[in-house]
Amino acid sequence: MIELDEVDKAILDIIQVGFPLTHRPFDELGRRLDISGEEAISRVKRLKAAGAIRRIGPIIDMKKLGGSSTLIAMNTPSERVNEVAAIINEYSEVSHNYLRPNKYNIWFTISASSKERLDQILREIRDKTGCECLNLPVVKMFKLGVRFDI
Repeated sequence: MIELDEVDKAILDIIQVGFPLTHRPFDELGRRLDISGEEAISRVKRLKAAGAIRRIGPIIDMKKLGGSSTLIAMNTPSERVNEVAAIINEYSEVSHNYLRPNKYNIWFTISASSKERLDQILREIRDKTGCECLNLPVVKMFKLGVRFDI
């Protein structure tokens, strides 16, 4: 477990809701925290290595861009989880790939440029793995804002 000082906590607080979208984001992050951009980078790397930060990246609404996305639940034999996860992860359109303790033990999302591309990826994954998939497309979007008080 990592020990967080006040600057670490402030970094986590800022980046979870408003990572600076500038040419030099870590300089801006450092300016907000009265540290250098280099120190901001160093701290973020340390927090990431420790598991306090998993990923920094955008959340893109594929539907607004004319694309398509879905959630997949896959029934994978436990002895094949690593093999199947590697196949799934070959696709850049796949994100949020998680292992769950259930019959449907691998859960992931596919966000593709079109419904046709999404269907193609899902067919390929099914063909390569031979595993049962549940396709769980969004019926109604509920956007929940989550902010952790650190």
